[in-house]
This record gives sequence, C-alpha cells and structure tokens, in this order.
Amino acid sequence: MPKISLTAIVKHCDQLLRTKEIGDYDGAVNGLQVENRGAVTRLAAAVDASLATVKLAVAAKADLLVVHHGLFWSPSQPWTGKKHELLRLLIENNLAVYSSHLPLDAHPRLGNNAQLCAALGLKNLRPFFESHGQTIGFKTQTKISRTELATRLARATGAKPHVIPGGPAICRRVGVVTGGAGDGLKLAADEGVDTFVTGEGPHWTYAVAEECGINVFYGGHYATETFGVKALALHLSKKFNLPWTFVNHPTGL
Repeated sequence: MPKISLTAIVKHCDQLLRTKEIGDYDGAVNGLQVENRGAVTRLAAAVDASLATVKLAVAAKADLLVVHHGLFWSPSQPWTGKKHELLRLLIENNLAVYSSHLPLDAHPRLGNNAQLCAALGLKNLRPFFESHGQTIGFKTQTKISRTELATRLARATGAKPHVIPGGPAICRRVGVVTGGAGDGLKLAADEGVDTFVTGEGPHWTYAVAEECGINVFYGGHYATETFGVKALALHLSKKFNLPWTFVNHPTGL
C-alpha cells in the first residue's frame, strides 16, 4: 500500500483550491485542521467533520479525512465530553483532517457549484453570486421547464427539492450556489437570473421569491454539497494513487 506525505497532499490542495487567496467566514479555517503522523495511505471524504463522520472514516481505515465543513466554526470550547471523544478518536487513529469551504465551492472544475451544474446539464457557465470578496457560483442561459429542472435536481442529489414557483414556468437564466445561500436570494435576483438553485433558505424567502419573480429550488444543504468533496477526493486518489471512500452521513437538511 502506497504511503504519501501528508505535507505533499496539503501543499497540492492549497495550490489547487487557492486556499490562501479565497475569502471565507472567520470560523472556516480552510486547509489542514488536524495533523497525523505524516503519511497517508487511504482517503475519506465527507461533507461535515463531526464525531459521526470521524467514526465512519476510522471504520474505513482512512488516515486523511477531506471535508467541506470543518471543525472550527464556533469559538474554541473545552475539549470535554463529546469534544474530547472526537479529539481522542482523531489522535488515536492517526486521522488528519483537511477542510475546504468557499475555496471548494468556487473551484471551476472540482467545486460544488461546477459539479452540480454539470450534473444538471448546465453549460456555458459564467461567474455568479459574490461572497467574501469573490464569486462562488455559476449562472447560464438555457431553456428548461421548471418541472424538468426539478427532476434533474432530484436525480443529481437523490432528494426531492422544495420548489418556490415564483418565476416563469420555462427557466431561461439559471444561477447555482450550493449550500445555505437562500438568504442571498435578492442578490441572485439582482444579477438577472429567473431561477436560483441552492440548498436551503429561511421561511421569508418564499415571499421574496414571489416579489422578485424568481423560481427557487432548495435541494438540501447537505445534498447539494456532496459533490465537491467527492470530486476532490477522486482527484487526489488519481494524482497520488490512493484509495478513497465517501463517508455518507446525511442530515436531510
């Protein structure tokens, strides 16, 4: 079984994803979040770094877990109780954690948004939806019925989307931003799309969608963000000749 330097993988990921250049939320802490003893023999990928996904990665015998949502979103807390169990599992099982939030969303090939657009059959993509100093999503001109787009989204994610039919029955200008971008609905409408595909959003966005004349597809925060970590892990697997697995822990949200 090949052993690859953790440092080499991290360096490649940081360059590929432009980790230091992409702005993000303060708590995102993109990049290597937990070290191991220095070598990687098997990769695991997950949407979220949590006690549950760490247990799944350990069971898969991984020594590097690549995630979209990392460990450090809130201020530091005492490492007691379940936090201590998580830390102990990481250390005792030599499991490193690499996290990429907006850098992975924004990547033009491996990112959540690019991958979901491909799964939906959307082409000729243009930058869309600014967040933290850069655009992270994509938009395109097309011609597809609202019903067909809902079918494609359900097929891509494995979950039936919630649709707000505030716009035209035929979608011609579609924007895609995975995850929790529903509260940016007005921004999406201001950029000229008549249909906005994202993961989730607040209750009040229903009325805003109707007022703006825009369709909104909520495909699920988790379900729309499985794409990036899978694509990144597959890329790393091919480049470094490492086996990988996706550890699925869906939230339904």
